[in-house]
Amino acid sequence: MDRLAAMQTFVRVAEAGSFTAVADQLNVARSAVTRQIAALEAHLGVKLIARSTRRLSLTSAGTTYIEQCREILDRIDEAEGDLAGERQTLRGNIRTTVPLTFGLLHLTPLILEFSQAHPDIRIDLDFNDRRVNLIEEGLDLALRITERLPETTVARRLTTCRSVVAAAPAYLRRHGEPTHPDELAQHACLPYSLTSRSTWTFLIDGLPHAVEISGPITANNGNALQDAAIQGMGILYGPTFIAAEAIRQGLLVPILRKFQTPVLDMFAVFPGNRFVPQRVRAFVDFLALRLGPEPYWDQGLPLE
Repeated sequence: MDRLAAMQTFVRVAEAGSFTAVADQLNVARSAVTRQIAALEAHLGVKLIARSTRRLSLTSAGTTYIEQCREILDRIDEAEGDLAGERQTLRGNIRTTVPLTFGLLHLTPLILEFSQAHPDIRIDLDFNDRRVNLIEEGLDLALRITERLPETTVARRLTTCRSVVAAAPAYLRRHGEPTHPDELAQHACLPYSLTSRSTWTFLIDGLPHAVEISGPITANNGNALQDAAIQGMGILYGPTFIAAEAIRQGLLVPILRKFQTPVLDMFAVFPGNRFVPQRVRAFVDFLALRLGPEPYWDQGLPLE
């Protein structure tokens, strides 16, 4: 039995709460995972996991042992990371999830650049807008765009994500340009369904001001909403990392520029308080450097 591999599997099962989930992560049969845990328990002479038809839970011995396993595995990662730093060669896997549209528009070129610089790193990239449980799905990292994170979240801020309200010139010629957010109630708007289908928020005198909106199309994808806006079907309220190029080309025109919209941040989120391998730290450092505190897609945009 490979004890280190068995310890890694035990930690995964304990954190995911499922043999099947870990088998899916490792792309092996569920029976292989259960055999590895059984072999580890036989070697130690104690039960680590209490099994039932509904859920898994750690025994008292398992609770003690998992902390020791984590410390040992973290020290191994740290030692290998130090050696990698000495030889300037990073290696291993990075599993990460990123917002769909941002990943396609901006992250893919950066991934290619990072991969060319570090050919011994394999990046498994999941394009997904839903909030996933990093531990349950065996992920090293998630990129999340939000106003704030829970206090217990282990994360690093990467860059700023601003929003813009914009419409096609043809739409503004037909319907006129609103001069105050409250006037949006009389316009066709294009809501993003993963945030709010019925209100858009502005900051007026420093305070949030919610505006009731409606429109012909609601979608959970910003690109689809931008396409509708370019076709003159309504007003877009969306991130500049999507709309910037259409604005530069004159396909969309920023409106209500005197009224601020809430500024969000992009974070690299890590799975709990465990040691972060050097390859993951290097990847996050690279993204923070390339994205920058003032992201490149906002440069030169007429937003104010």
